[in-house]
Amino acid sequence: MILVTGATGNVGSALLKELHECGAGPLRGLTRDAARASFPEGVGAVEGDFAEIASLKPALEGVRSLFLVSRIGSDADILDAAREAAVEHVVLVSSITVQTHPHLGPAGENLAVEQLLKDSGMAWTILRPTQFASNVMMWAASIRDGEAVRAPYADTGLPTIHPVDIASVARVALTVPGHRGRTYALTGPEPVTARQQVEAIAAELGRDVPFVEISRREARAQMAAVFGEEAADAVLDVTGGDVNDELLEVRDTVSRVTGSPARPFSQWVSENAAAFR
Repeated sequence: MILVTGATGNVGSALLKELHECGAGPLRGLTRDAARASFPEGVGAVEGDFAEIASLKPALEGVRSLFLVSRIGSDADILDAAREAAVEHVVLVSSITVQTHPHLGPAGENLAVEQLLKDSGMAWTILRPTQFASNVMMWAASIRDGEAVRAPYADTGLPTIHPVDIASVARVALTVPGHRGRTYALTGPEPVTARQQVEAIAAELGRDVPFVEISRREARAQMAAVFGEEAADAVLDVTGGDVNDELLEVRDTVSRVTGSPARPFSQWVSENAAAFR
């Protein structure tokens, strides 16, 4: 039995679909509201809340492999519950910043979760993706309303990854021998700047989408109000304020693990264009 947490999210939903299509065996998707979940036929929808660890115990019964996104609950308690349920293997989604920006607070928190998993006694595979292509959904309302996209570091290009590629690597790690005890840094196939992202959306929509580059100070004020000052600074550092060669490196991990090339940003835009119309 494989349990996918975050089963209605960008990565989790794609992972459930891939596992179902490849005949991976009994599958469960964890959600807060099973009645509203729309999973592939035959996938069990189980309810659980990371804020209430006791609610996870029924979902973990009989589970041997677990897909887990870090830092969406008490990871120590989640991993304890998984170990007590006799889970054998955990595939953890961490962050590439663990290796590129270990001095940042969120990166340190991800590293701590990785170590908790390694110390748990369960087998592990750690995925460290870079910036998600789906992060541009934060611009969707502005674009739909015909307003300008406002972002800092307009011409810093990161090798943005399609969330489905993270799911594809996770599917292989969960179903194919040889991936336990491995850590995979995951990127897309090419660097894409914020300006190029907006241009790709505009091309897909067939209309102009205005873009305005703003200062770090202006961006920080907006982000800190939502995420807090530490998180705002960390995001701004890794999206342009403090980049380094390792963060900018395009890696072939997706193709090596899955046998298929990483999906370009333009493909994500094409698949999600309706959100911007």
